Amino acid sequence: MQLRTSLLLLGALLAGQASAHGLWTEQRRGNIEVIYGHGAEDNAFKAQKISGAWAYDLGGHMIPVTVERLADHARLKPLKAPAVMAVALNNGMWSQTADKQWVNQGRSKVPGAIQSTETFKYSLAIYQPGAKLPALEPIKLLILPEVDPLTVGPGNKLPVRVLLDGKPAAGVKLIGDYRSAPNTLSTETDAEGRAQVLVRNEGLNVIAAQMEVALKDNPDVATRGLFTSLTFLGEPHHE
Repeated sequence: MQLRTSLLLLGALLAGQASAHGLWTEQRRGNIEVIYGHGAEDNAFKAQKISGAWAYDLGGHMIPVTVERLADHARLKPLKAPAVMAVALNNGMWSQTADKQWVNQGRSKVPGAIQSTETFKYSLAIYQPGAKLPALEPIKLLILPEVDPLTVGPGNKLPVRVLLDGKPAAGVKLIGDYRSAPNTLSTETDAEGRAQVLVRNEGLNVIAAQMEVALKDNPDVATRGLFTSLTFLGEPHHE
């Protein structure tokens, strides 16, 4: 009984993390680390869930990148220093049973499921000023800066456009500082998917958005849960 209770609690915890946690990258000890967490939290995760990583030079040309899958997280290793980096994580399908427990399966395998979702996390990092952004089709929910974010500076507003499956997304709420204030909303996109987001930090800025999209005729999940972030330094790093 104690073991079953522990497993059910673990399932609920994992399902909560699947929907509530975000994804971004940080440079640590000379490495580009994938961070999975909520605000100041930096949680362990299964590196196998990283479904893709893409690196680009200043001209928008692709740079080969490998994913180093460590025991508790993932590290991105581009062939050379990138100007732009993107990463995606698939958290899998989750279904909630009638007794409010979450299991890591689609609803077709969970009789009587009352909720079901599949969650995806994305992040776009911009490292070098003047970088040309390539087409980013793998990033299904994208915060696209409309000017170079490295030139805006703390205290000023960055114009962005949020795209869902490549199309402008209206009414998307944006978190201006996900790393420090993950529950504080900054603004919301207009009918064309555009918004102005205050650049808050001299160091790393993590602007984030998340949404739930209803699905039709999907036997396993009722919704698609999406999280995305845009990261950049507010001011150039000086030794």
